[in-house]
Amino acid sequence: MDTLTAARAQMEVSLAFHMVFAALGIGFPLLMVISEGLGLKTGQAHYLALAKKWAKATALTFAIGAVSGTALAFELGLLWPTFMGFAGSIIGSAFTLEGFAFFIEAIFLGLYLYGWKRLSPLAHWLTGIPVAISGMLSGALVVAANAWMQTPVGFDLVDGKAVNVNPLAPFLSPAWLDMALHSTLSCYIATGFAVAGVYAMGMLKGRNDRYHRSALTISLGLATVTALLQPISGHISAQRVAKDQPAKLAAMEALFETQAGAPLLIGGIPDPETGEIHFGIEIPKALSFMATNDFNAELRGLNSFPPDERPNVVIAHIAFQVMVGAGFALIGLGLWFWWRRWLGNLVLSRKLLWALVLGSPLGFLALQAGWIVTEVGRQPWIIYEVMRTRDAVTTVDGVPQVFYLFSLLYIGLASVLVYLLRKLATGYPTDADESEATNAA
Repeated sequence: MDTLTAARAQMEVSLAFHMVFAALGIGFPLLMVISEGLGLKTGQAHYLALAKKWAKATALTFAIGAVSGTALAFELGLLWPTFMGFAGSIIGSAFTLEGFAFFIEAIFLGLYLYGWKRLSPLAHWLTGIPVAISGMLSGALVVAANAWMQTPVGFDLVDGKAVNVNPLAPFLSPAWLDMALHSTLSCYIATGFAVAGVYAMGMLKGRNDRYHRSALTISLGLATVTALLQPISGHISAQRVAKDQPAKLAAMEALFETQAGAPLLIGGIPDPETGEIHFGIEIPKALSFMATNDFNAELRGLNSFPPDERPNVVIAHIAFQVMVGAGFALIGLGLWFWWRRWLGNLVLSRKLLWALVLGSPLGFLALQAGWIVTEVGRQPWIIYEVMRTRDAVTTVDGVPQVFYLFSLLYIGLASVLVYLLRKLATGYPTDADESEATNAA
């Protein structure tokens, strides 16, 4: 394994794990706040018991995410020194503000965890709101750095160096807001359906009590609403990509030839050697309309770009199809649940419960596939049309060995998180636990 391959593999593995930790760290606090709010409004103890349970999960994901994120920060400097030398002063503001959000979350999470018996019920609930907001902002602020890499702005390039840098450059990127929205919704979707799968499994084991029913309702309420909003967010992102990164759009849609009235491809396996699509279904002119609001608009194909500036069309297109397919499957799953609830079926069918269990990983699958599209579609650039990935990597030896070491670290972190979350999955609390939750609030 050469240095570039090892460095890229290390970032891929690290980010794949960290995105799961971060998504849970963004999603759990909101579930926690919603559940406690319902408990305060209704006076029902099982909502407060859920909030207490999800608060512990929030603490776990926060701690694991902090370790994981710190390791990633070291990786950026160690593996990509040329990139950090060029861009560090530009994207540093995003990471600095993310640090403030991190500490705000840590402070209020401490107040929330240790304030159950020390604060009034309303004050305690209010301490949870900054945890949910700052967790969401942490993700959005980090995405600002990646958005700048996709559409770099706010500086002048003179003799290969960035000068006249705007301190707000990451937030001026036209990609930031739509990427932040899309990423945040993805975190809520992934967490919501994953949590729903856990409680659906409990109900399959005979735990059809108000604790499990309420957990399923809260998690699927969050997951379904955000899943329904996601196609709108995706449409906004796609139109921005069509304008600012046409090569990425061509790779996502496996569009080889420039054409007016470009078709939308459903499925299919692209052959980059021949430019043909196998097993795909085309919807005439739909891609042009979705990208530009004009059925007859001309879109650039991959073959219009130099060969060394084309993203990997096979990976980008398949990942894009996986993301979209998983997303719409989750929308269908959420609507199925709410249709059954609308019919007044408090005891859900085993078929639906099994569907929720089997579909619970799809949110994370869509999340991972979406980031693969984002990163592979930017290649061969680490900073779009400014610096190539191969020119940003370190020249020192030993990167393959470091890759194996960091891979073990992330596998260990994931194993610890799974073990501890599994220890939390104790089912409906005992009467004593429920009473304690009521008295604490």
